[in-house]
Amino acid sequence: MTLLIMGIAFSIMAILGRLGISAFIDLKKCAAYAMAALFVFTSVSHFISPVRDDLIRMVPDFVPFPAQIVFITGILELLGAIGLLIPAMRRAAAICLILLLIGMFPANVYAALRDISLLGEPATPLWLRVPEQIVYIGMLLWSISATKIVGLRTASQS
Repeated sequence: MTLLIMGIAFSIMAILGRLGISAFIDLKKCAAYAMAALFVFTSVSHFISPVRDDLIRMVPDFVPFPAQIVFITGILELLGAIGLLIPAMRRAAAICLILLLIGMFPANVYAALRDISLLGEPATPLWLRVPEQIVYIGMLLWSISATKIVGLRTASQS
């Protein structure tokens, strides 16, 4: 679901950029905005039952205070999403979100291995979760990479 949200958000913004809407001409900005949309969506789930309860169950047994961890990670996701929208904060936000994704990955492994459901749906299997995490990290890295891409051309070709 989250991969779909990110993909749809990115596609809509890229199309808007191709239609001449200046805020979406730079595909790297579209990537940052799409990741912000994804993290707003996921952060909200940290605060709403019954999703919140499922997320708490996903926290591995060795991690203390699972409810507080879920709350804190939700706040961090929301702050990261906001940071992605602010050009001066984008790089720091992306790096922090990458670290957060890496830090939360054991919960995804735990959920997959223990078959912990999310809203009654089975946990995402690891064969899908690992590439999904790589896509998220890749989008964040690409959104802050040095080569500026405008539309489908580099800035030097403009």
